[in-house]
Amino acid sequence: MWRGRMQRFTDVCARWRFVAAVFAAALLLAGCSLGQGFGFTGSDGGGDELNARPANYKPDILNAMHAYLNDPVGMRDAGIADPALKQVGGVTRYVVCVRYNARKNRKEYAGTKEVAAVFMAGRFDHFTEVTHEECAGAVYAPFPELEKLSR
Repeated sequence: MWRGRMQRFTDVCARWRFVAAVFAAALLLAGCSLGQGFGFTGSDGGGDELNARPANYKPDILNAMHAYLNDPVGMRDAGIADPALKQVGGVTRYVVCVRYNARKNRKEYAGTKEVAAVFMAGRFDHFTEVTHEECAGAVYAPFPELEKLSR
């Protein structure tokens, strides 16, 4: 009687050890691929695939601005620069500089603000507050689509 129970217990433990080993191997492999995806592979922050030029950067930025802004309605003086490779956080990424003047309340505007839209692998990744170097010398073109955003 005890031998049968002990044998089943040993079998269950062996199965769990196997599952744990497979899970650990999967985590190890996933960690290796994530490390490459976040620019930990070299001093330049990644290869050509991470720095692919964004093709649809305007629609990506418009979609992201809905979440980024409290009230996207009634913006004015919107401008956008062409994508350019720049250093962001120690790595090279495509950056699109965006300038706008959003409403502070119903009657007042907050003033012109600049943000840098950072792209990774050709897709929007995040916004950063602009430092002087990131958008210095950016040539802005009108961005009327941003001024027409609605809730």
